[in-house]
Amino acid sequence: MYSVEVSSVTGAGLFGSKPDKDCRDYRWLYKNYQQVLMLMFAVEEINKDPNLLPNLTLGFRLYNTYHSDERTLESSLRWLSGQDQLIPNYSCWEQDKSVAVIGGATSSLSVQMGTVLDLYKYPQITFGPFDPILSDKVQFPSLYQMAPRDSSLHKGLVRLMSHFKWTWVGLVTIDDLRDEEFLRELTLEMANNGVCVSFTEKIPVSERRHTESHMTFMPRIMASSSRVIFIHGDTDSLMILRYSQFPFLANYKVWVTNSHWDITMRPKYIDGYNFHGALTFSHLTSEVPGFKAFIRTVNTGKYLEDIVLKEFWHSAFGCTEEPEKPKQEECSPNASLETLPLLYFDMTMSELSYTIYNGVYAVAWTLHEMLLKKLEKESMVEGESCVPHPWQLHSFLKKIQFNNSRGDQVFMEENRNPEAQYKILNYVTFNKDAEALKKVGQFNPKAQPGEDFAINEEAIVWGWTYAEIPCATCSESCGAGFRQTSLEGQPICCFNCSLCPEGEISNQMNMKHCTKCPEDEYPNKEGNQCLPKVMTFLDVSEPLGITLICVALSFSLMTSLILWVFVKFRDTPIVKANDQALSFTLLISLNFCFLCSLLFIGRPTSTTCLLRQTTFGIVFTVAVSSILAKTIMVVLAFRVTIPGSRSRIWVQSKVANSVVPISSGIQVVLCGIWLGTSPPFPEMDPYFEPGHIIIKCNEGSDYAFYAVMGYMGFLSLCSFIVAFLARSLPDTFNEAKFITFSMLVFCSVWVSFLPTYQSTKGKAMVTVEIFSILASSAGLLCCIFIPKF
Repeated sequence: MYSVEVSSVTGAGLFGSKPDKDCRDYRWLYKNYQQVLMLMFAVEEINKDPNLLPNLTLGFRLYNTYHSDERTLESSLRWLSGQDQLIPNYSCWEQDKSVAVIGGATSSLSVQMGTVLDLYKYPQITFGPFDPILSDKVQFPSLYQMAPRDSSLHKGLVRLMSHFKWTWVGLVTIDDLRDEEFLRELTLEMANNGVCVSFTEKIPVSERRHTESHMTFMPRIMASSSRVIFIHGDTDSLMILRYSQFPFLANYKVWVTNSHWDITMRPKYIDGYNFHGALTFSHLTSEVPGFKAFIRTVNTGKYLEDIVLKEFWHSAFGCTEEPEKPKQEECSPNASLETLPLLYFDMTMSELSYTIYNGVYAVAWTLHEMLLKKLEKESMVEGESCVPHPWQLHSFLKKIQFNNSRGDQVFMEENRNPEAQYKILNYVTFNKDAEALKKVGQFNPKAQPGEDFAINEEAIVWGWTYAEIPCATCSESCGAGFRQTSLEGQPICCFNCSLCPEGEISNQMNMKHCTKCPEDEYPNKEGNQCLPKVMTFLDVSEPLGITLICVALSFSLMTSLILWVFVKFRDTPIVKANDQALSFTLLISLNFCFLCSLLFIGRPTSTTCLLRQTTFGIVFTVAVSSILAKTIMVVLAFRVTIPGSRSRIWVQSKVANSVVPISSGIQVVLCGIWLGTSPPFPEMDPYFEPGHIIIKCNEGSDYAFYAVMGYMGFLSLCSFIVAFLARSLPDTFNEAKFITFSMLVFCSVWVSFLPTYQSTKGKAMVTVEIFSILASSAGLLCCIFIPKF
């Protein structure tokens, strides 16, 4: 607790009071002395500034609160009474007047001070962490907070958890309203990022009786299953845990703290070993120009009357209790604070010191503005004191804003306090003289997403146990090919690992859901990768395709050979008796039937899909209608035998020949309607066969396809019936028996084709249709024409 005092007499402006003898073992939290030095530096700097308070000299008094509610209240009353006397409502101050108090390293201490100071309207400037509760001007009208807001700290902590994939962490906080709100924000942010709380430990610090916590908190924390502990507290909670920890005991935890839980601050140097490798989120502050140079010049010889400095020097440099036996090499008044290890003193300016610096200047600028206001109004009378009453500062103090020596803008209006930026420090210690806080990352909530958080993993030391990044999970990680399945009654971070369902994969660790592969890919056996599917169609280069091509061409050649024979011997009785035109038409159509099977081999294209079924349907219709015409001719030839009968006109070739164009014309119309309404087109089927994409022709309209097939079947059935009825006719030049057998083969092939075609896909389906085309065409060729040779 520091009081800023004003004197109209020019002088050094330094005041001191020796700390009480009634101190605990931790009476010297050495690093706090930097705050005293910052106060001294700021006061000296202001007093040397000719443009700021030129006719006044600032001074200060120092009171030790020992981080105790009781002693804080006592120190506040002593300061109000003056001369170290505890006389309520009475002040022993004479010439020097205190105008403001800078104090409150924690919210609890600020409340204790404010309870008394507000009765007298003394401005109270707190330099501890920002607490929204203290912003209540109804309850704390005389209190001003200088620290930046920590409203994004919980986001930075969760970013760290997510970066290292820590999903099972412990939380330690103070049992007060401020930390209760912080805990609520933190756990909500953790839940949104899939991080679970292993345990929550709340440290009661209302009594500030540190030694009573011995062997209470630390054993419970060390027994937890979480390897990473996040702590949000202050110096009081730090001291309680200090008295609970076991010196030299192996530590299997990684600690992550906020800067006000300063792990380098301890009463005994051995207490630092358990926090080796800890990470700290510290405010990113600017270095005050000249402060380090000032620290290097501080010694007991420079400030002979400063009792507090002597006490600090005596303790920090290890002097003996007897003044007549000093360790001259250690306690020389010319020694430098820069030589002290981090345990005793840190040359890097702390955020508390920076806040104190701004607080002192805020008071100075307020006084300066008040004096200028008085001079403008020329209201000062002779003999009137230029030092205002403390309550008069409020109207100016709450509006004051200025730029400090670093160029940072400072506001006293708490709503305009900036959002804190953080540097992430790694604490490394090996002995009392070898410890350091090194920067390994930063978090800037104002930066763009993706640029707000950065950390150097390689620079981090993870303590005595871990050589690499520690794993903080409730369950073992699920590898690729597995997914997490939740356990009933357990947090989402506790799970079992299950194989991905068939057809799905997981290619990362700890996937909650497996994903399906794209249509053109399929999962491998391990279920951790999608492989490209093989394009499948009846290729001309594969053995089956080559075989079918050879068979089709062989039959086509055979048909051409028979056609050549028929043309060559067209004048013979056997050729003439079988109707030359119909025989030639049948042979040509059969040749095209063999060749149209080639349209089904190779990768389907738009052209081949359009020609496949339509060409096949038309040429087969021509062939079947030719057979039907030949059958009709046979029947008419043997049934119409009466000379001069009008029925003989039907035996003329033009009547038989008209059957072919009429029947084929109907099929052409059906095919035209099919192509005009819903034509076939190529498509890919990635689902029928695992690991393959079947390229096939979609027939477009199933009704049109079956209409074409049905019409061809109808003609075949008619030919079979007519031929069957004519089978008993005389066999001289009678083809009825051959036609009957050929149509029996033809119908058998296509009757078996339909169910087989419907039950197959891909190459098998195409192969079935090609086989049916070749088999039925070969049956017609062999059964009708081979017996003629």
